[in-house]
Amino acid sequence: MTAPKSPEACETKDDVRAEIDRVDQALLNLFAERHRYVTRMAQIKTDPHEARDPARIEAVISRIRDRSLALDLDEDQAELVWRTLIDWNINYEKGIIAARRR
Repeated sequence: MTAPKSPEACETKDDVRAEIDRVDQALLNLFAERHRYVTRMAQIKTDPHEARDPARIEAVISRIRDRSLALDLDEDQAELVWRTLIDWNINYEKGIIAARRR
């Protein structure tokens, strides 16, 4: 396995694509890890209404926006990704909790 290249060290489209593929795999691994925590949270919660916590959601989004700015990443794009992820997780949690209550 070769060492990761910085964006500046990439000289060809193939170099860039290989690094994007590497980052995509790392992101996928992190999403899978996060999903395991979401699954555990759904096992702990007892009411489907607990899945949506507006104050927690807004705190997470605020933190994501601040951290995005610090990383020179478009904060609107990061917020969109996280809101989509959070919405999916809420629906997933509700499904698990509701199924368990049946």
